[in-house]
Amino acid sequence: MSTRRRRLRIAAWVFGALVAIAAGYAANVALGLHMTARTTGTISGLGVWQPVTILRDARGVPHIAAHNEHDLFFAQGFAEASDRLFQMDLTRRLVEGRLAEIFGKSALQNDESERTLPVEQLAQIQWERLSHQSQDDLQAFADGVNAAMRTQPLPPEFRILLYRPEPWRPQDSLVAGFAITLDLADLWTDVADRAIPDLAQYERQHPLSDPCYDAPVTQGLANVSQTPQCLPATAELQPRSPIGSNEWAAGAARNATGRALLANDPHLRFGIPGVWYLVDLRFPGYHAAGATFAGVPGVILGHNDRIAWGATNGTVVTLSVFDAPANLDRGSWVTETFGVRFGLPVQVRYYRGTREFGASLDDGAFVLVRWNAYADPHSPLSAFDGLDRARSIEDALRALRLFPGPTQNFVLADTTGRVAYQLAGKIPNDPAWGRFIHPARDLSKIYPDVPFDDLPRVAPSQDAIAWTANNKMYGAGYPYRLSPEFAPPYRAYRIAQLLKARTRYDVAYFARMQMDTLSLPERDLVREYYPRERTPALLARWDGRFIPSSRAATAAFQLRRLLTDKVNQRIIAVLLQRRTQRYGRFVPLPAPYSPWGVVGAVTPKHPLASLGLSFLNGTTFAGDGDAFTIHVQSPGFSQSFRAVWDIGNWDAGGISLPQGESGEPGSRHYTDEAADWIAGRLLPLPYSRAAVEVAALERLTLVP
Repeated sequence: MSTRRRRLRIAAWVFGALVAIAAGYAANVALGLHMTARTTGTISGLGVWQPVTILRDARGVPHIAAHNEHDLFFAQGFAEASDRLFQMDLTRRLVEGRLAEIFGKSALQNDESERTLPVEQLAQIQWERLSHQSQDDLQAFADGVNAAMRTQPLPPEFRILLYRPEPWRPQDSLVAGFAITLDLADLWTDVADRAIPDLAQYERQHPLSDPCYDAPVTQGLANVSQTPQCLPATAELQPRSPIGSNEWAAGAARNATGRALLANDPHLRFGIPGVWYLVDLRFPGYHAAGATFAGVPGVILGHNDRIAWGATNGTVVTLSVFDAPANLDRGSWVTETFGVRFGLPVQVRYYRGTREFGASLDDGAFVLVRWNAYADPHSPLSAFDGLDRARSIEDALRALRLFPGPTQNFVLADTTGRVAYQLAGKIPNDPAWGRFIHPARDLSKIYPDVPFDDLPRVAPSQDAIAWTANNKMYGAGYPYRLSPEFAPPYRAYRIAQLLKARTRYDVAYFARMQMDTLSLPERDLVREYYPRERTPALLARWDGRFIPSSRAATAAFQLRRLLTDKVNQRIIAVLLQRRTQRYGRFVPLPAPYSPWGVVGAVTPKHPLASLGLSFLNGTTFAGDGDAFTIHVQSPGFSQSFRAVWDIGNWDAGGISLPQGESGEPGSRHYTDEAADWIAGRLLPLPYSRAAVEVAALERLTLVP
């Protein structure tokens, strides 16, 4: 055989082999896209001690009934991994700085940044400090996750990326909890971005609140007006982050139900699958239901037989940042090794002292960071477990004394009809309050935490009303600043307006409040920049609502973007100076504008969308609300669930997700809640045995 023919035959063989490999790969992925976890029948030999029942309702929410604590958390781990295994694995890799092991060099920079904080080591310390019972619960949960890995189909994302997940360790649930801590905390980069040596200038650029719309919960509704007479907003032209959450509650004396009511809608990153996973958990002496994070046992936000609780981010300072001294301890430097798929390992040096760790800023500066999460790590899961088991508001407050952070505003309600509010989490009494970077000489100073009893609160009462939306929660005379800058108070003020508009509330009214789209700052911005005699027809009758059909809402959105665009600011300043002399403040608007439903549309993206796999993305939501409305919806952050609890009547009220319970693209529960979410329908979460049995469509039993 000639050399040429031999080469052609080899080439044909190689081509055929590549085609076969590609076909096998495609078939494997396609199979994974259509396979879903088993949710009916009986599975034996997994490691439970007694039979456990997992009933699933019409939207796939697991209602787990066990005979003992071990089996309950085993079954919860099994259910979560059945629905969200890829999300769980990706979360622990993200937080530990190990994405490059599966995505290659493109993820290395992110990994290096994430490992500034040694989360894996901190989770191990948290683990060692837990009670034996908490360790047993986490171990049972991990065993359930691993049982699902062995017996349920491998999710398609693993098939696409060609890797298998490592076994789940109990410490991995603590790692997963760190994801939210890092997402909500005010980090060293945030301090550096706003650091201004001149504190007077800082206050002008970063006011604690807009005084016209200040609505601190500790001051009640007295100063809330339906028609406030406002001067120009103090931060009107500052671009603002949409991060936030809403919560409010009213005691039984104020409700048509004769019971307390509580509403909560946290705002987190908008993706698919969503952050939250709904569960209903029961064994003798324990019953809790609501939302948890994928990879975490128990219930994070929800209710038990006696109390309900909600939370919003406190937006307070939790760390101190220092210029690094020249004589850093040489023994505190460690070397971290990063695995890189299709590449060689990479090593990076990090500074990790006893009390502080080192961090590099965007401008190349090197600083030291002091943070309780590093120097004295404790898991927040213990406090949430205390909430899950609390029998009264007083029990809940005792649990919150142990809450390390991220600092949260907690609203509580119990079956006695009382409502309360409490800020909880460790807050250093640091005079910088996150406004500037300390000089290195301040490293010798110790800033003790603000005592729990000094944190803002509203005492339990049947007549109490409580609300927070990441705003300043205290009024004049409070002795601590707490924050470099709270979130603008517009959502909080609007919540207070709607609460003040009625003397009695019910579940339906609270649910409608969560859909409110009136944007107070954008309404004021338009009124200021367009005096009545110069208001364009497009905006003349606009009521400030960001509804899908509104073109005026789009114009208002573009106005703020125009005014905050640094490239345009000098031009706008000249224009305003000329126009103000004749017409007052005025900015011409280009036309025409598309409806806000088109311009403000948001699509929750799957983590693999960056690889071009857009078919895994979620349902597109029309623009409906903006970053400053109660119904928050923006590309970065949006309402992540909506819940209203009728305290004691637990089968009423409910909780809704933007997409669905399952993270499996082939599941009917991947996006099945989207239509209800868009319509603002609150979906029930059956809680009583009778309601669960009626709602159950699928039954899976785990037996020894």
